[in-house]
Amino acid sequence: MVADTPTDPAKLKDPSTIVFTYTPVEDPAVYEDLFAPFTKYLAECTNKKVMFYQVQSNAAEIEAMRSGRLHVGGFSTGPTAFAVNIAGAVPFAVKGYADGFQGYNLIVIAKKDKPYQKLTDLKGQKVAHTSPSSNSGHMAPMALFPREGLVPDQDYKILFSGKHDQSVMGVNSGDYDAAAVASDVFYRMADRGQINKDDFKIIYTSPKFPTSSFAYAHDLEPKFRDKMLACFFEYRFPDNMKQAFNGADRFYPITFKEDWAVVRDVAEAGGKKFNRSAYDAEAAKAKKKQ
Repeated sequence: MVADTPTDPAKLKDPSTIVFTYTPVEDPAVYEDLFAPFTKYLAECTNKKVMFYQVQSNAAEIEAMRSGRLHVGGFSTGPTAFAVNIAGAVPFAVKGYADGFQGYNLIVIAKKDKPYQKLTDLKGQKVAHTSPSSNSGHMAPMALFPREGLVPDQDYKILFSGKHDQSVMGVNSGDYDAAAVASDVFYRMADRGQINKDDFKIIYTSPKFPTSSFAYAHDLEPKFRDKMLACFFEYRFPDNMKQAFNGADRFYPITFKEDWAVVRDVAEAGGKKFNRSAYDAEAAKAKKKQ
């Protein structure tokens, strides 16, 4: 279910500088610092230069890989499927542990002093989604909320915040009555002291989804690609990365076909397709609503 490696040697890439990034769920500069020990290790392991490329949106990250400017990086759960279909990305790992990969839940948060106790209480309220390509921030709510008696864009007007952290801060400041966000982002913000989680309540929790994937461009030269992947899988996270990623200590191997099936099922249930026309339409819709 991913793009094949080109058979024409002229179409293969063996870059002198590996361009790496991580999904822009929060401030990209935070992750450039967080991944600095890994990018240094990756440079030594592959004997190549490594550059962390800051991206400001999921769309920018996908376009960077599609255009050949990005060789490997972390993609949020929903955008992973768009990256596969639009940019030729090949997911190979998620953050994990010795016995399995790390997951997260879609949660709906509100301030503790608000009267909301369940999803149906949000009818007519100001509810934030993150961005159209986000799994937990938009596609999962579109698929799962109706089963709970709440229909997005019918029972409430969707307000796109742009990012998970902006949704959380918007609830904190009162700009939104509630927000659909990824649980791992919410708890990381609390751990960093950006918010006090005791000021919030969680009124809905979804089944578990895989966290952001790490994917490489499909047209990388196979020997270089395999060496780079070996470097990823051999690496063990230092303490600051383990703390930031809720105890995960390694890149855990996955496949798009098997491990992203639940994400594709959610999209299908919500009538979504991970193709270019769907992505362009949703991106335009988000821009109009912001």
